[in-house]
Amino acid sequence: MTGVKSSNYRATENEQPKNRTQKPRTNMHLHRMPGLVQRLFPDCLWTMPPTTPPTLYLTFDDGPIPEETPFVVEQLARFGASGTFFCVGDNLAKHPDVARQVLAGGHRLANHTYHHLSGWSHSRPEYLADVARCHTLLQQLQPEARPLLRPPYGRITPALAQKLNQTHQVVMWDVLTCDYDRDFAPEECLATAIRLTRPGSIVVFHDSLKASANLRYVLPRYLTHFAALGYTFAHL
Repeated sequence: MTGVKSSNYRATENEQPKNRTQKPRTNMHLHRMPGLVQRLFPDCLWTMPPTTPPTLYLTFDDGPIPEETPFVVEQLARFGASGTFFCVGDNLAKHPDVARQVLAGGHRLANHTYHHLSGWSHSRPEYLADVARCHTLLQQLQPEARPLLRPPYGRITPALAQKLNQTHQVVMWDVLTCDYDRDFAPEECLATAIRLTRPGSIVVFHDSLKASANLRYVLPRYLTHFAALGYTFAHL
């Protein structure tokens, strides 16, 4: 969900990981939104009801890109899992073939705005226009009556969330892996994601180059761990 405000999002955000050794450090990440924040956005989707067998809802933000998204699709296929891909519209426009690969794998595409905008730093008309532009691309690939939307960074106001929920289901999360942080050791990223996950969790990963090292370490091990516990993986 990290990113910038312009159409050059992929080039800026998805830079190649630096060749350096990651060292464990104190975990200062906010992996789960406080209950007070969730209560300010009652119409947003934060988690799903528990099911039998237990189900997890894996989501992937910031793609699609050819370097990372096919890896995610491949890993999900190994476990018969389906996921939800919150797409940046600019990446959709550049890589429609990758988006079609996601759909062919039985997954769902969703809106992450066209330019990865923060709802805190853009006007409502500008933000809504950016959402609509991404929506137009998504409807060409996957027509839906009430599509899904995740605001980048999770940054929207209650008033903006209310407006967006008139046309979309706004989706937040139960577990944020923080895989995009290159200083977050992969082993700690995995351990934290496993510890916080519970039945019905909506879990955020990122199919971006910035998240590549952690994504490629964590995702297959995360899937293996919960599949062994009898969990299934579904899209929203």
